[in-house]
Amino acid sequence: MDIIHAQGQATAAEVESALDDAPSYSTVRKLLSILERKGFLKHREDGPRYVFLPTEPHQKASQHAIRRVLNTFFAGSLANAVAALVDSSDTKLSPEELKRIEALVRAAKAKSS
Repeated sequence: MDIIHAQGQATAAEVESALDDAPSYSTVRKLLSILERKGFLKHREDGPRYVFLPTEPHQKASQHAIRRVLNTFFAGSLANAVAALVDSSDTKLSPEELKRIEALVRAAKAKSS
């Protein structure tokens, strides 16, 4: 999906060539077909090739993906997800990241007041 979003569209061959340690061409085609069936991609025909395009902008797709992760792993709780990330022993937050998180929390508090 990242490759298709970055390029705006791509064939299976283009996706395969852009992947490090890519699976076989037929596997890439199958994965693209699955993503299309699930509604993440659509295609248009260009001669014998299928050119795949995203069905929604990257930002909106990212929001949907985060929502699915929250619902699947954190019972829909953003607080639980943030706690899991911050409490992780291998997470090292820079002072800039901490400031950004604090600003986001302040803004969320102001919005809910």
